[in-house]
Amino acid sequence: MSASPSPASPRSKVETITKPQSGIRRLIAATWRFLAVGALSSIIEIASFNVLMWLGLGPVWAKVVATAISTVNAYFGNRQWAFSSREHRRRGVEIALFLGVNAVCLALGAGLVWVGIELTQIMLGRTVGTVVINIINIISIGLTTIVRFGLYHWLVFPRRERSPQADPADVEIRR
Repeated sequence: MSASPSPASPRSKVETITKPQSGIRRLIAATWRFLAVGALSSIIEIASFNVLMWLGLGPVWAKVVATAISTVNAYFGNRQWAFSSREHRRRGVEIALFLGVNAVCLALGAGLVWVGIELTQIMLGRTVGTVVINIINIISIGLTTIVRFGLYHWLVFPRRERSPQADPADVEIRR
């Protein structure tokens, strides 16, 4: 007689199932990490923007320089943390794509700041102050963040098929 429990017993069977995390769960996790990196990058950008404006740079050029400064943090944070679970391209290709995406988003953000200031001045009939310019800048950051996430997700750090060996984070044990 065997000492092992019968196969029909529900408690006797322990299965280890290698099941990758669902696509939506991976996307949500990457989105939260992206937003955390983006929050820090936004703080860097807003602080740089205001310092540059205080130093006498106009709002559009302050936007350009501040975005360039915050892009350094954004690259390392997104590559090393937000999208770290993804296989990476050759560094040169990845940096070129990242800089291209950020150049597009920089142009979009600077354009939004310029248009926002111009429209606000027309509507108010006067020159706008720093508070209004900052509100316009924050709106531009929000809008470009949506574009940036999509381009990072599908172009710069795309999800590729991983090797058949399971990632320890993707292994679920069921009883």
